[in-house]
Amino acid sequence: MLTVLGHPRRVCNGLTRRQLLQVGGAGLFGLSLPKVLAAEAAQPVRRARAKSVMFVFLFGGPSQLETFDMKPDAPSGIRGPYRPIASHTPGLHICEHLPRLAQLSDRYSVVRTVNHRQNDHNACHYLQTGHPMPPAPRGAAGVDATDRDWPAMGSVIEYLDQRAAGSRVRTVPSYVYLPNRLGHIQGYDRLGQYAGWLGRAYNALATDIRKRDANDNPYFRACTDAELDFRIAGLAVEPSLTVDRFHRRQNLLEQLEAGQRRLEQSTAVADFDNFRQAALGMLTSGRLRDALDIRRESSQVRDRYGRHLFGQSMLMGRRMIEAGARFVTVLWDAPDGYSWDSHRTSADVKDHLLPGLDQSLSALLEDLDLRGMLDETLVVCVGEMGRSPRPDTPQWGRGHWSYCFPCVLAGAGIRGGITYGRSDQDAAYPSDRPVSPEDLACTIFDALGIDPHGFIPDRQGRPVALMDAGQPLRDLFG
Repeated sequence: MLTVLGHPRRVCNGLTRRQLLQVGGAGLFGLSLPKVLAAEAAQPVRRARAKSVMFVFLFGGPSQLETFDMKPDAPSGIRGPYRPIASHTPGLHICEHLPRLAQLSDRYSVVRTVNHRQNDHNACHYLQTGHPMPPAPRGAAGVDATDRDWPAMGSVIEYLDQRAAGSRVRTVPSYVYLPNRLGHIQGYDRLGQYAGWLGRAYNALATDIRKRDANDNPYFRACTDAELDFRIAGLAVEPSLTVDRFHRRQNLLEQLEAGQRRLEQSTAVADFDNFRQAALGMLTSGRLRDALDIRRESSQVRDRYGRHLFGQSMLMGRRMIEAGARFVTVLWDAPDGYSWDSHRTSADVKDHLLPGLDQSLSALLEDLDLRGMLDETLVVCVGEMGRSPRPDTPQWGRGHWSYCFPCVLAGAGIRGGITYGRSDQDAAYPSDRPVSPEDLACTIFDALGIDPHGFIPDRQGRPVALMDAGQPLRDLFG
């Protein structure tokens, strides 16, 4: 038997997929790479559990000891200032400041053993792509995204959906990022959220909501409708511009561009053409404009999610999934440099962060269930790391800790009311069933019916493994 490289997934002739690609690339057995890729495309479509994903990203790193992995029997210098309360899940201790989520624990699963070794905020690349941060120049702060980065999971979905759509105009993008690009509110452009080497045409549609005076309202704790206008400038068609006139303008533009067709092989021009086609689709899409108008929701629903930036962003995420988006990231960013990155004190964790998460995540789960959407929407709630078991300050500020932290998953067949993995007595390291960011990414792709060990082409058309490591956590599904 010829062994080139081992992966357990095999095609019909018994070779693994990667073996087949390597053999075909070497010209053995008379195969060419196009034939190999055609064979790949002919394989049966994997069964999808989820139609869409809601990726709730708590940037900064929530403490495991103040959320879903409390240790009431740990020494007083570790267990933290908050009491655990009962939940519907045996053995799951939940913080007293998450009462609604405690009552809903039968609808979600808690993975308590996510871990990796990149103990800083650039792990936002790892959690959003499933790959460690690649080396690249990243600006003075060392945090900025580059075109060498791995594509975000949402960008992979965008790429696959654009290919599946072909020439058909798509009116709602598959990948949406709310309420701001990660880091933009701090003046950074953090890595992990973009399409990277896959190409800018597969970046998310991102809204841009900025607070003019962050010191006055640092966590957008209460927002007016004017401050929470998710509508994107340019999507509203002028009343005097009829669809017929719009298409005549489009035709004129196409004539003016006809002389530039010889440049179409250029990557930059190809990206621009994709941008243009996407913009045209969005401009004529009442569906997208309506979805972005959060004022169409009732006051009761908006109140339930919370009249703050995170709550309304969660509601907007649900609206975007309803409209047809397939991967929606809802971000809780750090407007003052801290937020979940609670080095100094746990006061804001108690007063604002935990209550906001409790209100908005519980509202999302209940709302999706009420609308019949939870069965086909995978909800993933996670930060890029946790917090150190021992505090840094007397006020229970905790440092970075990527060696063991939790992730909440719900919907799309996830078995509610269970925990996966167990941490040690201090919530410092996994005791059993450790879970890597690669495992989480494989689980997300697998739930969407995408083989996580399949291939996508890079910008030169060469096949690249979607995931180099990890396995789906299929035990989480019923």
